[in-house]
Amino acid sequence: MNRVAFVLQIKPEQKDTLVANGKKSWDDITKTLDDLAMTNFSVWSICDFMFCYGETPLDSASWKLTNAVATIVAKLNGTCAVLAKPGTMRLMYHNIGVVREDKSLIRHRVFATHLKPNCADEYKARHDKLVEARGGAISDGPETNFTIWCADNEFNFGYCELVKSYDREMTEDEKQSSIAWETRQLEIMDWYSDDIDWITGDTHDPVQLLCQYK
Repeated sequence: MNRVAFVLQIKPEQKDTLVANGKKSWDDITKTLDDLAMTNFSVWSICDFMFCYGETPLDSASWKLTNAVATIVAKLNGTCAVLAKPGTMRLMYHNIGVVREDKSLIRHRVFATHLKPNCADEYKARHDKLVEARGGAISDGPETNFTIWCADNEFNFGYCELVKSYDREMTEDEKQSSIAWETRQLEIMDWYSDDIDWITGDTHDPVQLLCQYK
């Protein structure tokens, strides 16, 4: 199974029209997804971006996927444009772990950040160290099916399935560790989503799930 990510950019003041057009064209859009054998597909609104994630047996760079995205964008009648096609986004981090087939057992964490100029390689290097530290261990949770993708070495989008059975309050040590990590990350990026508003005191709109299929 291949994990596929792509990003659309919503044109100014077109979000409501985009959502309405998507609802009108939903049957055609789902037929396109079925033709790709796409599963676990979801679309998330973050600022003026639509981050799209799904899983398919097709190669992520398949021409079928690219044509399918063009078909979907056409159905949305000029309300958005393609920022990053399938197969073009750089995988910055992964922690797949034990993926729950029953999605009622998970909740989503989806986020977006904006990298400062020439910081993409540093961001990936920091996350490569996290992968190396796992030493090939397969995590049961709380984070599973976790990937971070980068468009144009500038825009990062993260998709994660958090296992609900692991939900609990962070310990004080965990809070301090998170604050230290996120403060260091702010050297190289800014946030579009509200993940660390509790640290910075900023106020970002929450990420919105626009649609989900299979």
